[in-house]
Amino acid sequence: MGVICWKFYFRDKFMRERDLKGLDLKTGSFTLRQLRAATNNFDSAGKIGEGGFGSVYKGKLSDGTFIAVKQLSPKSRQGNREFVNEIGMISGLQHPNLVKLYGCCIEGDQLLLVYEYMENNSLAKALFATGSETSFLMLDWPTRYKICVGIARALAFLHEESAIRIVHRDIKGTNVLLDKDLSAKISDFGLAKLNEEENTHMSTRVAGTIGYMAPEYALWGYLTDKADVYSFGVVALEIVSGRSNSSYRTTNEFVCLLDWAHVLQKKGNLMEIVDPKLQSEFNKEEAERMIKLALLCTNASPSLRPAMSEVVSMLEGQTSIQEMISDPSIYGDDLHSKLLKGHYQQVIDQSLNSTQDLFPPSDKSWIGNSSASAHDLYPINPESINLNISETSTLIE
Repeated sequence: MGVICWKFYFRDKFMRERDLKGLDLKTGSFTLRQLRAATNNFDSAGKIGEGGFGSVYKGKLSDGTFIAVKQLSPKSRQGNREFVNEIGMISGLQHPNLVKLYGCCIEGDQLLLVYEYMENNSLAKALFATGSETSFLMLDWPTRYKICVGIARALAFLHEESAIRIVHRDIKGTNVLLDKDLSAKISDFGLAKLNEEENTHMSTRVAGTIGYMAPEYALWGYLTDKADVYSFGVVALEIVSGRSNSSYRTTNEFVCLLDWAHVLQKKGNLMEIVDPKLQSEFNKEEAERMIKLALLCTNASPSLRPAMSEVVSMLEGQTSIQEMISDPSIYGDDLHSKLLKGHYQQVIDQSLNSTQDLFPPSDKSWIGNSSASAHDLYPINPESINLNISETSTLIE
């Protein structure tokens, strides 16, 4: 048994080192001693987040620079893959709306990623925290609008402008961080995929967060950059409304925030969705533009969603937004859609502190590892869970 355990340990270590050697890393290198000193030996008092594969600590380097240190669990193979994936994806990317990766540390069984520290935590924290919480942050309308534009610009860069084209796969409020000026920066590229061929799709394992995944990706593993466009639309709707897509329910009539938005669109009462905390202190024209754009981005058909460069142009008022009534029931007759919808409701109703199954026991063959496949740099109490379904062919069967 000891020999077998020894072989497994060194095999994982060898594979990780092999993967890292294959990357053209453009990040710095930190020693474990440096990071222990910066985080006061990873003191729990400095912990600012915790996810499925490790914890995040606030630290301060000897030159006075504040950092966020993500410590991935050495026991998790998924954590190893996420570690290599994240470094490979963003080590060479520079954009004002992407969180900077300063470097990494690999010593013994320690896997650590070092990021710039974001003073105002996550967008989800700012939008959904209650007034009783010490970290409560009230976002006025100009700030919300700026955040939405920042997210759109970052995605346009990833999809169309960067040297390597990337599909993030997990755009949500907890993966959008806010700096001291409340500018938005996208983080957590552990699930990101390279989009090497334009106008083609990737059939892949489904991994992301329920409530933010595009239907064609969640049901059939059909992945293009339009999956990020859909997720952006959901986040834009959350920014305008101040409500979480996965936890908002006024009555049993509505499954989620997006469902309610479709109903309001058909009734011609779109402005009813605007966050009541804003009262009347918001730009009605900009708010209406954001809501209509959010609904366009979340169209059930990926071919009818705009590219992110077009989204930026529409947000800034340079081009008009196409009026379109999206039919959210386009997948309604599909068996898997019905199962997802029924169990989506169960996910909302149950506590999400532990791993949960999304399908009944008879359907367990559909699911691979049901544990979270990504974690947040600055997570809040989750209102949705990550879905990691096994191979697409199994899902379709």
